[in-house]
Amino acid sequence: MSAKTIGILAGMGPRSTAPFVDLVITECQRQYGAQQDIDFPPLMIYSLPAPFYLDRPVDHQALEATISAGLQHLASTGVAFIAMPCNTAHMYYAQLAHKLQIPLLNMIDLTVQQVPPTTQRMALIATRTTQSAGLYQQAIQSSPVVLIADEAWQQRIDALIRTIKTEQDIPKAQRLWSDLIQVCESTGIDTVLIACTDITAAVTALRGNVAVLDATECLAATVVAHWSALG
Repeated sequence: MSAKTIGILAGMGPRSTAPFVDLVITECQRQYGAQQDIDFPPLMIYSLPAPFYLDRPVDHQALEATISAGLQHLASTGVAFIAMPCNTAHMYYAQLAHKLQIPLLNMIDLTVQQVPPTTQRMALIATRTTQSAGLYQQAIQSSPVVLIADEAWQQRIDALIRTIKTEQDIPKAQRLWSDLIQVCESTGIDTVLIACTDITAAVTALRGNVAVLDATECLAATVVAHWSALG
């Protein structure tokens, strides 16, 4: 296996960093049977506090500048490529990737590539900022899949994310998630797309009766596959 180092720009939000790293480690075991400590890849993890707030509009200039500086710092350590486990940060993907001399994985594109072929109606579960930026709407527009982004659901999603970020009440978050899944099931949704790393960290084991596509899991799987292909 390659000894080259994986770069992870995390911390958006902070509680999602450790669960993402754990997903990467699990993918190493799943994809190539890693067992001994020496079997796992070197990781350079930068948990970056970003100017993103639940109760105010996004300052795009400040947020993009912070993320860009974080990526440059991580790249300066000599990593082979970078994964950025934050859907919202991909609003600036084109500009950020252009400034780097190493690959920056695109979480949005690689997730859309994994949409189940049987999917017809898919609910997008994401921050309000990710929803309004249209990241997944644009990525999937050439597909026959109908992507549902409903304001009533968004209010439920906002409450879920707020609970995870500020209350640290996992049972409450799980109840909010279960209620959201039930609403999706009752309205003919066949696939739920989780496009928020904070949600992944809190409710990953609660899937209901609909198919679940998790962008964070897709990115973790791609990180390991990309590293393995470096040779």
